[in-house]
Amino acid sequence: MSTKLENYALGQWIPGSGKESELVDAVTGEVICLAYSGGLDFDAMMQYARAKGNPALRKMTFQERGLMLKALALHLTSRKEDFYKLSYRTGATRADSWVDIEGGIGNLFAYASLRRKFPDKPFFVEDEPIGLSKGGTFIGHHILVPKEGVAIHINAYNFPVWGMLEKIAVNLLAGMPAIVKPAPITAYLTEAVVREIIASGILPEGALQLVTGTGEGILDHVTSQDVVTFTGSAKTGRMLKAHPRLIQEAVPFTMEADSLNSAVLGEDAVPGTPEFDLFIKEIRKEITSKAGQKCTAIRRAIVPEKLVEDVQIALGRELSKTAIGNPQAEGVRMGALVGKEQLQKLREQVSELAKQTPIVYGDLEKVEVVGADAEKGAFISPIVMLNADPFRYTDTHEVEAFGPVATLMPYRTIDEAVAITKMGKGSLVSSIATADPRIAQEFTYGAATYHGRILILNQECAKESTGHGSPMPQLIHGGPGRAGGGEEMGGIRGVKHFMQRVAIQGSPTMVTAITGVYQQGAKQIELDVHPFRKHFEELEIGETWVTHRHTVTEADITNFANVSGDHFYAHVDATSLEGTLFEGRVAHGYYILSKAAGMFVDPKKGPVLLNYGLEDCRFTKPVYPGMTLGVKLTVKEKVGQEKRSEEDVAKGIVKWLVDVTDETGETVAIATIMTMVKKKNQD
Repeated sequence: MSTKLENYALGQWIPGSGKESELVDAVTGEVICLAYSGGLDFDAMMQYARAKGNPALRKMTFQERGLMLKALALHLTSRKEDFYKLSYRTGATRADSWVDIEGGIGNLFAYASLRRKFPDKPFFVEDEPIGLSKGGTFIGHHILVPKEGVAIHINAYNFPVWGMLEKIAVNLLAGMPAIVKPAPITAYLTEAVVREIIASGILPEGALQLVTGTGEGILDHVTSQDVVTFTGSAKTGRMLKAHPRLIQEAVPFTMEADSLNSAVLGEDAVPGTPEFDLFIKEIRKEITSKAGQKCTAIRRAIVPEKLVEDVQIALGRELSKTAIGNPQAEGVRMGALVGKEQLQKLREQVSELAKQTPIVYGDLEKVEVVGADAEKGAFISPIVMLNADPFRYTDTHEVEAFGPVATLMPYRTIDEAVAITKMGKGSLVSSIATADPRIAQEFTYGAATYHGRILILNQECAKESTGHGSPMPQLIHGGPGRAGGGEEMGGIRGVKHFMQRVAIQGSPTMVTAITGVYQQGAKQIELDVHPFRKHFEELEIGETWVTHRHTVTEADITNFANVSGDHFYAHVDATSLEGTLFEGRVAHGYYILSKAAGMFVDPKKGPVLLNYGLEDCRFTKPVYPGMTLGVKLTVKEKVGQEKRSEEDVAKGIVKWLVDVTDETGETVAIATIMTMVKKKNQD
């Protein structure tokens, strides 16, 4: 890497200017590189992203964007060891760095896979159509399109890789470019990753830019089409959220702030139980992982009053086994804080807290380290404090010591434990260690309004649990109140944050044309060739096959009951129908669906490879012997699939609307089935 940190803006690497500062190795105190406060035209950068990156991404389908993320993830995986070497200099151990580096790359993989939940289109059709008229000629629908701006990501220093990748994975899949501004103190690692991303040539021009300086003024040029995200301290987040430009332009702003997260020990989890041991292990891990520099770290350990001493002894015993020092030294489990400035601030915070809540484990000034000089590096001992009266000594719920620090506090009832967690005024995560479903339920219902995520930890899930401090890309990462009130990741939910939802209204035919999804009641295309004889590319949305008709008999119902084993009284016993909804023996719903399949399927070998499944099905009217059924099979939607290898068959998924009607033309059953259909072009 360069000895001078650079920015990536307007399609090129640009050296910074302005105030110069030294970025130092957290372990040795040696200078790594020089950083500069400014030297960038943020207005030009945003215009460049909107003019270059945005149109290129908006034209791509979700499938194409997902494959782009997959390619990027594979490329960064091949370079990960280079990132580990730099990550050690932030004070992180190999395990800490794994969360940051491979956890970040894992987010790319997760969102690449999420493409399968989206259509093969540049936009997203949301939920089901909404009928707005009695005759069905006027309907409404919601679609989401990528915003025409740029995502501005302002990130914290503790996760220089994950913090960037977990955010850009989402905006890139949504179809928006990004400008990333990491915290300067660890920006050298972010810069190294961005260099690899740009060098790979995988992203279109303008899709990603990097600001390594302070970023002062970066929000002065945002517009209503932009999105701003922030990760960091609650104080800084509140200041940014009040920026006049954000208010004037109504810019979406999501904030994920450091919070006073808590872990609760259930009353049933006494010493000797697996849940007690898991609780101690989780507290120890959250204190020492990343040297406690995690927005999700456990700051408050809330335990039954009678178990405080047991927990204190057990936790002290586990922490005493934790070797502190050079992250690359053998046996070291906890590294350094990212810098001396953070170390000094942490000491001041703990000293202030200690006036009411004494330190019961650790020492602010003394620490034994392995493979390093404690004076040169930003090392500190794990600190455990005791708040004997959490309702009286409230600084614990106000001041976050951002490091390897946690405070023990007692509770008498589960309601009291819930109340203590809420005193943090909103948290990213809380956890409870219990084997008692009643306790878990009571705690969750009580604490849910003040938390973005709740982990219930017990022996049953312990082996596979990702733990208290690990947000997952499939779930939201955020929390109310002090935690910022925002949401990041969250699978499909997160992608929607970078898109504009618009309600469209019109006839079913017009809404079909706009969405590319057949709407019931729209004009149908009836052709002489059975659609099962056509390849994926040849099928048109709205193409419909009308079948022959079949009159249902009592023998049909009896035979299906014998074949299926479904002898429910309404199908087989006409003497038991008094007081029911039925006038006589009624056909099985699944007989109707099965018969419909027999009526619309073309049996000859052709492009249809297999039945892929059933998305939804409703039986809307009873079918009695003597009623005559017919089926309309309509191409509802098409989703292309990529080839997994050269030998793989090029194919796509076709969704069909199956509308089964009786002799009056009224629908008796309606379903969406899916088939896998071969493509004509196998390249």
